[in-house]
Amino acid sequence: MILFGFVAAIVFGGGRAKADFVFGEPTKLGPPVNSSYADLPGCIPSDTLEFVISTDRPGNYGYLDLWVLKRETLSEPWGAIVHLDSRINTSGQDSLPSLSSNGLELYFNSNNSSGGYGGFDIWMAERSSLTSEWGSAVNLGGLVNSSAWDASPVISSDNLTLYFSSRRAGGYGSDDIWVSSRETKYEPWEPPINLGAVVNSTASELPCFISNDERLLIFNADRPGPFRSGGYGASDIWMTSRKTRFDEWEEPVNLGPNINTTAYEHRGIFCTDSAVFYFTRGNAVSDYDIYQAPIFPIIDFNSDGIVDADDMCIMIDHWGEDYSLCDIGPMPWGDGIVDVKDLIILAEHMYGYIQPAAHWTMNETAGDTAHDKFGKNDALVYGGALWQPAGGKVGGALMFDGADDYVDTPFILNPGKTSLSVTAWIRGGATGQVIISQADVEGQSALESGGTWLGISPSEGRLMTGLMDIFFGPLESESVVADGQWHHVGLVYDYAAMKRHLYVDGAQVAVDAGIVAGVQSTAGLYIGAGQTLDAGSFFSGLIDDVRIYNKALTPDQIQSLSR
Repeated sequence: MILFGFVAAIVFGGGRAKADFVFGEPTKLGPPVNSSYADLPGCIPSDTLEFVISTDRPGNYGYLDLWVLKRETLSEPWGAIVHLDSRINTSGQDSLPSLSSNGLELYFNSNNSSGGYGGFDIWMAERSSLTSEWGSAVNLGGLVNSSAWDASPVISSDNLTLYFSSRRAGGYGSDDIWVSSRETKYEPWEPPINLGAVVNSTASELPCFISNDERLLIFNADRPGPFRSGGYGASDIWMTSRKTRFDEWEEPVNLGPNINTTAYEHRGIFCTDSAVFYFTRGNAVSDYDIYQAPIFPIIDFNSDGIVDADDMCIMIDHWGEDYSLCDIGPMPWGDGIVDVKDLIILAEHMYGYIQPAAHWTMNETAGDTAHDKFGKNDALVYGGALWQPAGGKVGGALMFDGADDYVDTPFILNPGKTSLSVTAWIRGGATGQVIISQADVEGQSALESGGTWLGISPSEGRLMTGLMDIFFGPLESESVVADGQWHHVGLVYDYAAMKRHLYVDGAQVAVDAGIVAGVQSTAGLYIGAGQTLDAGSFFSGLIDDVRIYNKALTPDQIQSLSR
């Protein structure tokens, strides 16, 4: 029950931020989201099926235009990027969009010369349904906009509060965050109010995201901070929170070195339903790309290194309270009360949960990508393997034909330098076939060759491993797994003890009598094929929920994964 693997906690002044979550390692999104041009995330609704971005890629009417990507389900990749037409985009710069919670209103800034009040104004377009086209954009008028620069709008979930940046008189720096409200969506916007000196500074602040309950605000600023060295155009992403939407904003917190660097970080937005943080990073405008980082709630309430009954007692002691330490659900920053939503997340971590180095749930419904749950190690599917959305042991699964289907992953870990554990659910397979292997890279020596991590023995269909078999031979169990039934299979290599352990359905079925060590590899993995893609090694059947850990799991932990 040891909790490990979190990359960088959000800290301020040596302590824990009130948000009580951590970011995983950021990864750059590939095409069609990113291009060789400047790309900035704009907004993504709570269902995470539509993504509006700003980009200067070819086809624009002006310098920056708004483009949109869609997908049918969370497990599918983004579809082709679509350029919004001249009802939205102009010959000016149209950028930094924000969608209303129902997805029917789009706010953005533009410096087009038609009907504006200042250098940049805030505009809004509407559509009648999520499948309808956008109507023509309209200027929000002279109460919101000024003769100065007004930009970067962020709309609240109830569509009654608008946060934006302005250079108008009465601010504290070059760009301040202002807020305008209205009683109903049919009422005019009231004159904006400066957010105050706690959030704003003598630097430049631009809002990026407001939580549904308006208790958390993300903004980027070029103010001095602990995670940047400064320089022309440099900016960090910051966070401020408040107890309720009627309280004052608290001192902003820098999001830390896993998000912020000496480059320019900008436009950070949370995707609440999938616990992902999107943002832009680059050293210059032409270098801007969109990144994503997974978000994990902090579950170890007493910081003793394990998640156990003591943490449960802390949560129960604060049941029904607005206690930020235990308020871990449903969003990464909670919902203002410790209740059953928080208990569910705690329970998931108490009973054997350990964060994997990679976890392919195999829950996709289409496409050629098996997504890593934690965002770093998405894998490519070859040969036309078929997704089975309702046919897995844990949700969906991937069907391999035994001829040429396999999954190719990035490099995960080197078995010559660390303990490891690998588990999966399988159904089917035949003698001599491979479940998971580490690729044999051409030109590597015998000491750097790949190997079969989990496979089926050449006779009788028993679970075996060929990890480090070049010197020590394979380890074969007595447990038959190629019998057409679902089986949870696992390999644990204990680097300290130098032994391999095999598990079937939660029980240990084989272990080395002597020591086994000495073979390294920095290659990626093949799921469903052998290390050299030999014809007889391709798996025939279903593979589901593949997990890789950079530690030796205990028998209890393996058993918990097999339940």
